[in-house]
Amino acid sequence: MLSSKVIPSCPNSLFCAHQILFFLHDPSRVRRRDGSMQSVEKLRGFLNYQRNPEPYRDPIQRLEDWEEINPVPDRDVDVAHTALERKVQAARCMDCGTPFCQTHTGCPVNNLIPEWNNLVYQDQWDEAIERLHSTNNFPEFTGRVCPAPCEGSCVAGLIDGPVTIKNIEYAIVDRAFRDGKITPRIPEKRSGMTVAVVGSGPAGLACADQLNQMGHKVTVFERADRIGGLLMYGIPNMKLEKETVDRRVNLLREEGIEFVTNANVGVNVDINELKANFDSLCMAVGATKPRDLPVPGRQLKGVHFAMVRRFAQEKSCLGLGSAHEVAHRALLLVIFPHRRNS
Repeated sequence: MLSSKVIPSCPNSLFCAHQILFFLHDPSRVRRRDGSMQSVEKLRGFLNYQRNPEPYRDPIQRLEDWEEINPVPDRDVDVAHTALERKVQAARCMDCGTPFCQTHTGCPVNNLIPEWNNLVYQDQWDEAIERLHSTNNFPEFTGRVCPAPCEGSCVAGLIDGPVTIKNIEYAIVDRAFRDGKITPRIPEKRSGMTVAVVGSGPAGLACADQLNQMGHKVTVFERADRIGGLLMYGIPNMKLEKETVDRRVNLLREEGIEFVTNANVGVNVDINELKANFDSLCMAVGATKPRDLPVPGRQLKGVHFAMVRRFAQEKSCLGLGSAHEVAHRALLLVIFPHRRNS
């Protein structure tokens, strides 16, 4: 006997990849490619189930709140994947002999993707976040803004849709935060060594996190008024909400890392003083130097370097800048590539 509750798992598709019907005696049966309703299994998951990426929130709703495009499970129940659908998508991971998704061509940080996919399939979410954190300091950032070369390298994608690795990654870390599984890890012993990290972007924060866990005393210097570098002022809110950045920064602060803002090393902070006062110095200054292009129309009014407008836009969204100033400069935007300082 069937209940009448049917959950469409893919509202943006012409058909629902996995209508999940709730049986009174078995609530875990899902529809396979052949139309049959059976319990989830992984041995032939890549053959039995179709790729079903989690859809973005409806644009009309996003216009009302200007929040992130990714759905929140407890709020956006009409589009957010259920735990059962996560399990189905994780079951598509093929247990490849050579998992290219975690090699240098698939993942720059060599995430153990097949391992935490399998843990999600087994509903072992606590173990999944441990495996994810073993290679990735900030999966809540990469799961949202990374272009997912892992999915491009997925073996299943050679003849079918790749595994929804990106969705599963941020689902693991978001669930861990919601369940209180991510808490401050305060080092038991201190080495007595001090390190200054210049720049609080993802590289600087990861460096500070690693060194702090080794027991060193770390101080991060940031020239902007808020910590995060391009995470804070370079990536738009619709891709990465700033509360997500602040949540991780506050965690790092609780773990013992000190942050100093409005510290422009070489301008109002003498680098020689840093060398004298710290045992070691790490430069993680990012890529904010623009590269101009001699193209027709470059001299026209309203053509700006991307980061100039991006910085002003994010400050405006955070209530720290002038919306009028941003709107005035947004008449025309041409994106000029940026490069690291030589």
